[in-house]
Amino acid sequence: MAGPEPPSYIDYESFLDPSFSAVSFANSLVLTTNNPSDTPLDLTTPLSRVLFDVQEIDTHIHNLTTASALPLLTHTNEDRDASQRIAKEVEARVASLTQGYKRLEKEVLVRWEAAEEVRLVTERLWQTVKVGRSVGRCLLLGRQLEMQTMESGGQGSGGPGKKEDHRAMVRASNTLLSLRQILSASGEGEEGEGLDKVSVVATLRNDLIKPSERNIRNKAQQIVREFSLSTLSTSSVNVASTSSSNVQQQQQQQQQQQPSVGTTPSTYAQTEGTKSRTTSAFLTLYLISSTPTTPKSKGGSESDMFQPDLLIAALQAYLQASLTSSLAALARALSSLPTLDRALLEVSARCQNIVALEALLESTKPPQHPLLSQGTIPPNLLSPLLQSLDTTSLPSHFWRSLASSLAPRVMEILNKGGVAARTLRTNRDRVRDGIRECVVRGSQAPSGTGKGGAAAKKGGGAVGGWEREVGVMVGAVVGTIGR
Repeated sequence: MAGPEPPSYIDYESFLDPSFSAVSFANSLVLTTNNPSDTPLDLTTPLSRVLFDVQEIDTHIHNLTTASALPLLTHTNEDRDASQRIAKEVEARVASLTQGYKRLEKEVLVRWEAAEEVRLVTERLWQTVKVGRSVGRCLLLGRQLEMQTMESGGQGSGGPGKKEDHRAMVRASNTLLSLRQILSASGEGEEGEGLDKVSVVATLRNDLIKPSERNIRNKAQQIVREFSLSTLSTSSVNVASTSSSNVQQQQQQQQQQQPSVGTTPSTYAQTEGTKSRTTSAFLTLYLISSTPTTPKSKGGSESDMFQPDLLIAALQAYLQASLTSSLAALARALSSLPTLDRALLEVSARCQNIVALEALLESTKPPQHPLLSQGTIPPNLLSPLLQSLDTTSLPSHFWRSLASSLAPRVMEILNKGGVAARTLRTNRDRVRDGIRECVVRGSQAPSGTGKGGAAAKKGGGAVGGWEREVGVMVGAVVGTIGR
């Protein structure tokens, strides 16, 4: 064992200080061995001091290593032996771990990889089966839609002897809704996912779904245009869809034949058939109308009520056609008073059709719609139409709209002067009575249509609760004449 170390003049604490700076130490050596005023500095002395210190440290290290060589070698040998023993133990453990990993890899990883491949194959097969089922359902619904379109009398309906079934339009509309529901559910995990990439579905959409929807829409709109239940007109032509030129030709033919202005009541079966066909048309247009893209709340306020755009457009077109034809007939009749009674009868018939239409719409409840929430379904098919027209009664809307358009026509006749204007002023009382009777007669529901709508709610009596409409119509004509 080495003895105590000899004392050293080197200040080891200064060298071991973390804040030691070699530049500061060298500067202090130079300043201690030279005067600041010396022009040539003597660097030999400080350099010798540094070299002497280095030599002293080297000697000290040599003495320490020489004195402690045997303990150091013994300690190093012991460390090496311990390391070798540890390495042998570690190698044995590593070999055991390697063998265990290989066994696990064989028993678990290889099987997991095979299972993962099977899972991927199964998942893709399931997606294929899912798309195949959706495509099969679309094709089945497409075939069903094709048959229903043929039954309803659409394109390719099997010849002239084939009897049309108007109820097939409603069934076809429900089939279209089912197809629309599948094709619109294209989100992840939904039934229609991936169908937009299938060429058969694209062909089905372009060659069958769109033409079928167009056919049943056109047929339903045609039924609405031809709707007529009035028994006032002697002509079998639907007065609501008659153009101005056709009205004039009918008036000329009727004047030559000189018929009496009577009624030709239809049978109960005919009336019920017309109501049934028209109801089917209403339901068809309601079902195939465009639906909102965002679902409504379950509460459903009046502003959230579903607006069947196709049904409302068809009904508004029917009302507009009745207004246009009535306005043209009355304008010609006021220019030629001998035809006034027949023109007023036609106008009454058109208004009776509107009364019957209102009663039929009010009694028709909306069908179940898979794309609408319960709170947005209207109570009946009349409510959306009244809301779109901002009125409470279709007959009242008809008379008020007709009166607002008729006043300028009467003013035009009076401004032209001549025989027509003088005759109109002379027969003002006759015109007043005729218009009054026309409004009262036209506001009554046709026989066989049942009670309903605003006409039934007005009550009975000579005028039947239509005093305001009578006053508006009389004021539009007689009031203009008296100015």
